[in-house]
Amino acid sequence: MTPATSPTIFISIASYLDPMLFFTLNDAVAKAARPELLSLDVVDQHVEHQRAAIAALPFARRVRYVHLDPRDTLGVSWARSIAFSLYDGEAFLLQVDSHTLFEPGWDEQLRSLHARLGARSAKPIVSTYPYRFDMVGGVPRYTPGDGRTALVLRPHPEKPLTLDDAVLRFMAHHLFTSEPVMGCHVSAGFLFAAGSFVEEVPYEPYLYFHGEEQSLAVRAFTRGWDIFHPLTTPVYHLYKNEGMPYESHHWHGEFDGRRAFGSGYLTERARLRLNRLLMGDGLPGAYGLGSVRSMAQYAELSGIDYATQTISDPFGGQLC
Repeated sequence: MTPATSPTIFISIASYLDPMLFFTLNDAVAKAARPELLSLDVVDQHVEHQRAAIAALPFARRVRYVHLDPRDTLGVSWARSIAFSLYDGEAFLLQVDSHTLFEPGWDEQLRSLHARLGARSAKPIVSTYPYRFDMVGGVPRYTPGDGRTALVLRPHPEKPLTLDDAVLRFMAHHLFTSEPVMGCHVSAGFLFAAGSFVEEVPYEPYLYFHGEEQSLAVRAFTRGWDIFHPLTTPVYHLYKNEGMPYESHHWHGEFDGRRAFGSGYLTERARLRLNRLLMGDGLPGAYGLGSVRSMAQYAELSGIDYATQTISDPFGGQLC
């Protein structure tokens, strides 16, 4: 195990047919202030393994690589649970998607922010939806935030709670503030916390796509973790165009029909498990609710009351 006193960062990356994977790996290392303290942990769901390309990286010794045939995979939550299994005692966890851009010194920025949040919480999580970047003529372009607002994650008004469906959609709202804001939801594409998160909030492998972040957020909260939305994020995300089909969607293309479990079944299984977690028996076991805080306390913080299927605004209309 890595010595706990060393400020190492376990970077969890689950990639699915993603041509940006090596861009992400190279950018993370190139922009880090202390690249020698990074562990890059990759679950690569790709038609062919890419071990030779991994071995050719100048930082290959810091990469832990698992290859999986896309026909054998069961979705993003399942893949991320495998990535979590590569954890080796690093001090910090950073989970990002395989199409991520980093700012120079991103690692020291996140360590410093985490240390400051330690004055407000024994178990802080830094998470929000990252700002976007785009590839323009093969060159990444992005516009950083101005540091005057935090992106607060709130339920989308077009997707209400119902008795038989706990799945919500979330969107980011700006809140003018001078400090990180305590929130109720996480972004699976940007989550930074102490490495112990991996062991205390194990990734739910039986979820598929929708509900993944809800499960993480509620299970973390009920285990005593606090979510904070920062004023700035040192990572950027290459977002896909909404409504456009992509072969890199797990449910798209020839692979789905050749799997033991198709996307339709996996989606329904995930819905039923999320319903049990949030509106049923709490899903007893490793992937269920914690015992440090209650769902009533979560409802008080978030305004999301799964017991009554109601959503209110704890920010009093301050979000824009």
